[in-house]
Amino acid sequence: MNDYPAIADHGLIGDLQTAALVATDGTLDWFCSPRFDSPSIFASLLDRHRGGYFSARPVDEAFTTKQLYLPDTAILVTRFLTEGGVGELVDFMPATGTSPSEEHRLVRMVRCVRGRISFQIEVAPRFDYGRSTHRVSVGSEGAVFDADDTRLVLSLIREEGDERLARYDVVDERDLHIALSLEEGQMRGVVLETGPDAAPHEMRPAEAQRLVDATARFWHDWLSQSTYSGRWRETLERSAITLKLLTYAPTGALVAAPTAGLPEEIGGERNWDYRYTWVRDASFSVHALIRMGFTDEAVAFSRWLRDRLVERRESGMAPLDIMYRVDGSPELREEILPDWEGYRGSSPVRIGNGAAGQLQLDIYGEALDAVYYLDQRGTHVGQTGWLAICELMEWLADNWDQPDEGIWETRGGRKNFVYGRLMCWVAFDRAIRMATAHGRPAPLARWTTERDAIYRQIMAKGWSTEREAFVQQYGETVLDAALLKMPHVGFIAPADPLWLSTLRAMDAELVSDSLVYRYDPSASPDGLLGSEGTFSLCTFLYVDALARAGRLNDARLTFGKMLTYANHLGLYSEEVSLTGEQLGNFPQAFTHLALIDAAITLNDRLNAGPGTTRPPGNDPG
Repeated sequence: MNDYPAIADHGLIGDLQTAALVATDGTLDWFCSPRFDSPSIFASLLDRHRGGYFSARPVDEAFTTKQLYLPDTAILVTRFLTEGGVGELVDFMPATGTSPSEEHRLVRMVRCVRGRISFQIEVAPRFDYGRSTHRVSVGSEGAVFDADDTRLVLSLIREEGDERLARYDVVDERDLHIALSLEEGQMRGVVLETGPDAAPHEMRPAEAQRLVDATARFWHDWLSQSTYSGRWRETLERSAITLKLLTYAPTGALVAAPTAGLPEEIGGERNWDYRYTWVRDASFSVHALIRMGFTDEAVAFSRWLRDRLVERRESGMAPLDIMYRVDGSPELREEILPDWEGYRGSSPVRIGNGAAGQLQLDIYGEALDAVYYLDQRGTHVGQTGWLAICELMEWLADNWDQPDEGIWETRGGRKNFVYGRLMCWVAFDRAIRMATAHGRPAPLARWTTERDAIYRQIMAKGWSTEREAFVQQYGETVLDAALLKMPHVGFIAPADPLWLSTLRAMDAELVSDSLVYRYDPSASPDGLLGSEGTFSLCTFLYVDALARAGRLNDARLTFGKMLTYANHLGLYSEEVSLTGEQLGNFPQAFTHLALIDAAITLNDRLNAGPGTTRPPGNDPG
């Protein structure tokens, strides 16, 4: 099982409708098309034999690699240092646009920057998670891989008359190997295209360079919208670019991660498909993106959310599902790829997500908090949206006081999770604020009654006198890092003695040298076997909570330590193992959102100086 690269040894490229992972050895081992949630074409990251791959590396086995992004872009450069020379592999995907498209381009340029170097390029697609057969045909300008309902075309980047530089071999009638020898200053490569009408066509190196330049301009122009100028700016901008790469441009939906099946424990069963839009994660994105100045993305998501609410009006169903496909479809049937070995033997490999049918009441608070945050900043709710919100609140008034599966999507049955109640309180609070601010018609008396009832219930049942802390669920003593949001959302003052006591309890039980576990599965069984690492999202929530509580030195040290767990490109997966290895789907949007929020809160508090317990601005928290 040692043939798998480390999860952290990857960079991300994408075109705002799908994405690919490129390992530090030049292997593209994850790519789905035409969307994030489409079947895979390359997926050797989950099965080295069945998944398919697209590699580009020196023929010389003795090489060292380095990887970086071109500054302020999503253009990935993998550098190969060999005894005979230095080569570079430049990977990127030109932005596709805001209309759903079957056509996507993935450009892989190889160049020799010093001495001489020979590259071996291997293209071995396995369509539909390896379940579809295909055939390959080779012509003078490239190759075509045809599966049942998918076409993949490879076009050559080369100068006229330089056929002598390359040699092509078809392997097993389905794969293509290309040998390419370059001298200093030469650049060649390939363009991979998907789409029913795609056909091979030669591309000159100068044209490929213009594509690089245009893609770089796209990212520079987008990043220029950022208004953030505080500490750790480059780190936050890399996180913002990553979030942009995880956003499906046609709808504004943010996927939780571009991957499926990467394990929370090596060899374990906690392997989930994250290529979908969670209402919770995407709602959190509104805060992070607006705080950095990226208003368009936040507004686009608000429209996506409005559409989900409106389509459920008068249906008699719950107003929202917890997750959707990027086009808004709720169909996420979970299935297992039966013969796949999984990353380093971590099986089963799941596609789809069975948690989609769970009841998670917290999503309503996160959604309303995002809508309220936008409303405060000038993006107001229209009449259709307000009617949908009113129906949502009426449903919530009838349904908040019941057990649910909770934010962590446990599969051990419904329980009375405090975080779910907390976010129901947020939903009522934000709806009341908006109705009052704009004079909107609403049953304010009932909403206020329900809001206050939730508050009293949390204080009576969510507080443990034994632990001197707010706990995960009623009647238990287990702590829950999700409750680090309590001061952020304004439920409790960050200097309240009850909260400071809770924070001290978390210090002792959930924090391991600055890293934070979300809860203790052994003390609160979640219906799954095995253990997990510390949760990177929770570590950044901890930084935010420390800063709000005035513990600035602790917050700054924790944040600094957490930055050392990023990979070489500044990317984070979901979890960090005991040995510091990144685990879980990669890169994870939730982690990068929390990083941005924590950094801005900490920066604002450091600027304000010691002795204050609230950052500047009109955030309810």
